Amino acid sequence: MTALLVALMVLTIVLGLTIVIRPRVTRHLGGRAVAFLAMFVLPVLALAGGAANHMERSKTTAFCMSCHEMQPYFDSLHVDENRHLPAVHYQNRTIPREKACFTCHTQYTMFGDIKAKLNGLKHLWVHYMGTIPDKIELYEPYNDRECLHCHQGARPFDEQPQHIASEEKLADGRLRCFSCHFNTHSIGNLHRLKRWTPPEGE
Repeated sequence: MTALLVALMVLTIVLGLTIVIRPRVTRHLGGRAVAFLAMFVLPVLALAGGAANHMERSKTTAFCMSCHEMQPYFDSLHVDENRHLPAVHYQNRTIPREKACFTCHTQYTMFGDIKAKLNGLKHLWVHYMGTIPDKIELYEPYNDRECLHCHQGARPFDEQPQHIASEEKLADGRLRCFSCHFNTHSIGNLHRLKRWTPPEGE
């Protein structure tokens, strides 16, 4: 995809420069067709392709970690503690490591509703122009749907007596996943927790 986009941009630039340097080529029908292609069609295709490429890239863990304030959250994925939910999911590959953040936080910025998109713009403003808070908090309580869309129906989840007993309460909202599983990123305690080191090359 990236090679195709680069080729598209190069072609757009070459054709555009040709028309600027030799405007007389547009006197003929073929030249006008090339000009239309260079000035309108190719730039729109390059813009759409670039936007789609960056939208996909923004789902990656590497993209999330490109903001320094998110580094402690990435570090929390390496806590060597089996009650630490994000770390267990990440280390055991129950979520794809290359899309770890997006897998569990599906309603943020560009991929959520209009409210999430507006919050994303607020994040950009704070990142570049404002003061980044010491503790980053969710705008709304974490939605159980994010847990259940993977776990519900999976054998290890369905065979747990605690899950069977609380199925109705989870369904109607009287009980939440984090009522029992409350060890999440624990940013404030990271310095006291043992770390897991992934194998070479991961």
